[in-house]
Amino acid sequence: MTTQLKIDFVSDVSCPWCVIGLKSLDEALARVGKDVTAELHFQPFELNPQMAPEGQEITEHITEKYGITPAQALANRENIRARGAQVGFKFSMADEPGGGRHRIYNTFDAHRLLHWAELEGLDKQKALKEALFKAYFTDGQSPASHEVLARVAGEAGLDAARAREILASGAYADEVRAREQFYLNNGIHSVPAIIINERHLISGGQPAEVFEQALRQIAAEG
Repeated sequence: MTTQLKIDFVSDVSCPWCVIGLKSLDEALARVGKDVTAELHFQPFELNPQMAPEGQEITEHITEKYGITPAQALANRENIRARGAQVGFKFSMADEPGGGRHRIYNTFDAHRLLHWAELEGLDKQKALKEALFKAYFTDGQSPASHEVLARVAGEAGLDAARAREILASGAYADEVRAREQFYLNNGIHSVPAIIINERHLISGGQPAEVFEQALRQIAAEG
């Protein structure tokens, strides 16, 4: 008998540990596939809600925000790059030819598109989420750029023209802000936060084994 679980994946498209967490969750879901099926919803969280549209240089931003040195920031990025490689995801280097990742951007409009994508279908929302991760972390493109967002939406199987219409308007802004506030009010202040059946919280980019154990245990509890 297969158990159906609802998973709310609270995250930001500029959060590297969210990429690692999603890859690990995907692996865990593949391992428990005969026993557990998941209805996966991506929920909005902004790491930098006050960030200007043009963004900020990444090392400058990290050192200011977390009070660490440039050397520590670089070491952290190398650790993330290594973890990404372990789960099959490429985090580009800042000066990499063809699209280094060297700035932090505002992601609110990306969350508006993800909200719309969820209405179009959970598979399309997941495809857009993954495409946004690749556009930013691998290709070094701005998730604040309407041109980038509309193109990526099209590549993820959504209507690019409709995406442009949404971005040019204020569509889904209220809904996204309400969801963001809901999770903040419920104590979510760092991401990824993976909430299963609206009761069980797993925090951080955990290994697949951690997610697998939790999924099996929650499914067994019914």
